[in-house]
Amino acid sequence: MTEIPRLALTPGEPAGIGPDLCIAAAQQPHAAELVAVCDPDLLASRAATLGLPLTLDAFDPEQPARPSAPGRLRVDAAATLAAPVVPGLLDSANATYVLDTLRAGCAGCLSGRWDALVTGPVHKGILNEAGLTFSGHTEFLAQHCARGAEPVPTPVMLLAAPGLRVALATTHLPLAAVPEAITAPRLEHIIRVLVTSLREAFGIPQPRILVCGLNPHAGEGGHLGGEEQQVLIPLIARLRAEGLALEGPLPADTAFVPQQLEQADAVLAMYHDQGLPVLKHLGFGRAVNVTLGLPIIRTSVDHGTALDLAGSGRADGGSLKAAIALASEMVQARNSGTAIRISERP
Repeated sequence: MTEIPRLALTPGEPAGIGPDLCIAAAQQPHAAELVAVCDPDLLASRAATLGLPLTLDAFDPEQPARPSAPGRLRVDAAATLAAPVVPGLLDSANATYVLDTLRAGCAGCLSGRWDALVTGPVHKGILNEAGLTFSGHTEFLAQHCARGAEPVPTPVMLLAAPGLRVALATTHLPLAAVPEAITAPRLEHIIRVLVTSLREAFGIPQPRILVCGLNPHAGEGGHLGGEEQQVLIPLIARLRAEGLALEGPLPADTAFVPQQLEQADAVLAMYHDQGLPVLKHLGFGRAVNVTLGLPIIRTSVDHGTALDLAGSGRADGGSLKAAIALASEMVQARNSGTAIRISERP
């Protein structure tokens, strides 16, 4: 493992803003070595469109890691585009290329070639239109992180913004399907992955987690729903008896007030739109999607492909910059045990 973090960077959908963001990131200094895993012609062409200086250097794993100079970027040409790219115009011919870059990035992290994977936004629709099975980065990477006869990891989605970390008990489920998914085995797995990850990947010895209830007022003693009484309260009591620092179930409308968050290291929300609107209001454009429970470190931007902005020079690179910085910090925390602090709250 290198002292300077070596990060694989996949630009995602070639017609979207991912290449723009990678090129913009290359204009700035970083505490890590960035290696774009993609077709170098894509970056060269987009840099010319944007009018930004960019020198591409072939990645050499035998060379010691060192931060790239501004205006330069290392490239691992692990995949080749099948068709020319027009910014903003999707082409299903390049769908396989997108997944090939992800496979290469994941495999390289598993082998130690890179210390972490930072992913740009993909377009699920064009991947599915091309006949490929793809429901999201998280599920795809979990499948490719399975080793031999070991079961596929069940990852946990965490989003981090300045002042707040939110993990999700359920992700992209219809709201009507959420109550059935709130089971003791599922929640116990998620809580244990969250605690372990905060200890090992974030360097927090005894993480304190606020657990939201599912129903309004956390069920109001069973009068507004039974999931808290039947599942959450007994599970939290059992895990607290083991020494885990859990608080809850808390009404979601008061779990995010400053007094509650002051000493918390993360909040566990029961469903997507319970926790993420708060986080994105606090830090949209600076938030990072982190996949927990995998044998690799993976961070990602918190936005989509923004096809209408591709090649325009108007894409906001704040989330990618934050994803790169957090990946670097997670590598260093894993290697040294240094805690990653939640930055100042506004």
